[in-house]
Amino acid sequence: MTSKPSIIFMGTPEFAVPSLKILLDNDYEIKAVVTAVDKPAGRGRNIISSDIKKFALENNLLILQPEKLKDINFINTLKELNADLFIVVAFRMLPKEVWQLPRLGTFNLHSSLLPDYRGAAPINHAIINGEKVTGVTTFFINENIDTGNIILQQKCEISHDDNAGTLHDKLKNLGAELLLRTVKNIEKGNIKTLEQNNLNNPDLKYASKIDKEFCRINWTDKPKKIHNLIRGLSPYPSAFTVLKDDENNIIKIYQAYFTEGSHEYETGKVISDNKTFIKVAIPEGYIYIDELQMSGKKRLTTKDFLNGYNFKENTYFI
Repeated sequence: MTSKPSIIFMGTPEFAVPSLKILLDNDYEIKAVVTAVDKPAGRGRNIISSDIKKFALENNLLILQPEKLKDINFINTLKELNADLFIVVAFRMLPKEVWQLPRLGTFNLHSSLLPDYRGAAPINHAIINGEKVTGVTTFFINENIDTGNIILQQKCEISHDDNAGTLHDKLKNLGAELLLRTVKNIEKGNIKTLEQNNLNNPDLKYASKIDKEFCRINWTDKPKKIHNLIRGLSPYPSAFTVLKDDENNIIKIYQAYFTEGSHEYETGKVISDNKTFIKVAIPEGYIYIDELQMSGKKRLTTKDFLNGYNFKENTYFI
């Protein structure tokens, strides 16, 4: 009978929590949890711990929070812990000095079907690009980002109603199950990896980090493209537009749908009864807004928003 490998787990956000939990639930020894340093956040600049740190504290796990992953004291601590396997879920890029340490290797859980959507924001980009299927992948880490040999993959359908938040929750749980299968296969020595051969494939899709300007809605785009951008960025970092008025307020849009059809309105024209609906004219129809947020205000449904704000006759989003 093979013994369970001891593990050092590396992760930061809530996405990684189910993966750590499933290892504990299956009696794997977690020698340490490596996560981001505590940072000030919010208007009050209160010091905030990562979701993984909070979970690790609740379960009395050793926590390591190195500022630099090449720090010799951190590396020496990892050597002393002498874990059999390192597992990475939503963490930073590891230097070779770290990922080459454990005897069974270091593997990563990535929220796409690699080699597509390598990068920082695979969940967002899959929806923005109108994909119908995505998934999760485990792979052994090497010198480059998300290019190591694939261990296992699991597909996940993207529904028309999914946004980045709902798909995130599907994939975090699916990913935890795939991660456990991966660990069990490594434990049994039952591993057959697949090389990511198509590095130079011109059709390869990437998931680069999303900046603010990327999130701005272009109302001249086709209805489906605008709809996919909104749901692919909801709830975070959120698609936005600018209300053309004296203050040029930023409006974040979290939920919307589109209808196609012809009309004579200018692009970006806001049409509303100031009671129940807001729609924006686009070249091939309308975008109807269901949830939105004006800068400095709360996120609201359209009806609640219109209880406190009335659009003037000649109002435009730009």
